[in-house]
Amino acid sequence: MNSLEQLRQFSKVVADTGDFESILAYRPIDATTNPSLIYAAASQEKYRYLSEKAVAKAKQKTSDPYEQLQFCLDEMAVLFGIEILKIVPGRVSTEIDARLSFDTQASIVKARHLIDLYEEAGINRSRVLIKIASTWEGIKAAEILEKEGIHCNLTLLFSKIQAVACAEAGVTLISPFVGRILDWYLKEKKLSSIPVEEDPGVKSVTEIFNYYKRFGYSTEIMAASFRNIDQIIALAGCDLLTISPALLQELENSDRKVVCQLDPQKSAQLDFVRLPADEKSFRWYLNEDAMATEKLAEGIRRFKDDLIKLENFLKLHFFS
Repeated sequence: MNSLEQLRQFSKVVADTGDFESILAYRPIDATTNPSLIYAAASQEKYRYLSEKAVAKAKQKTSDPYEQLQFCLDEMAVLFGIEILKIVPGRVSTEIDARLSFDTQASIVKARHLIDLYEEAGINRSRVLIKIASTWEGIKAAEILEKEGIHCNLTLLFSKIQAVACAEAGVTLISPFVGRILDWYLKEKKLSSIPVEEDPGVKSVTEIFNYYKRFGYSTEIMAASFRNIDQIIALAGCDLLTISPALLQELENSDRKVVCQLDPQKSAQLDFVRLPADEKSFRWYLNEDAMATEKLAEGIRRFKDDLIKLENFLKLHFFS
């Protein structure tokens, strides 16, 4: 078996892309999207029909230009999600506007709207994960949504305290970002590389995995944002791994041996001090973690910028 086939023995493989052909090629269980992936896909001529469909529906819905654009963005996210669900047997993650990351109520309203669009198209909400940034406000929004049967994927997660708060809130799934953690430490320590055995991103996910399994949380862990296949192989056994098409191909072309690195039974035997997950503790622990604080803020800005690129693309080609 190649490395990808071996990996599938231990973890569910998820495609981190909005490109349908890549998803078809690698047969993942689930798929994740975000504004940058949708923008990259929408910019290709072969997916123009989805943009045109979203625009037409938006113009039927309202005559107000601003409302048309906002509706079109939501409709595009859902249309891409629907096409992906025709390919994957599991779930698709659809992201809410990053500009709502500090607004609990607005996040809830947007999530409900996205789910309504999916259900109008005949998609059961159990097949959709709403992606929300792992701010305190985002986690509180997810806590309410989960009680309504709207399942959430808490993204931009860089620290143990974010993970603990998500688990205590009953979130379905978290996406800890391995590669962006590594990026921060390489820059901070002025290094060109760090051995995978010492990789801070790998260590972070491993610690979260062990903590979750030790205390019996049901929240799934989907490691994300990989820079190389070494990081992926080092996290074999994590509940899910969301991987870009380039790294999926590299794993498929590799015959490196993959062994299970994360074992729930071993995790259950470890000693951990249980962290409090109230708001004051969350904000304090996050504040004390410079990397997590900086990468969370940067991640929200980047997702916001990508959404604006998508807005500008639509304005230029469809709303001018």
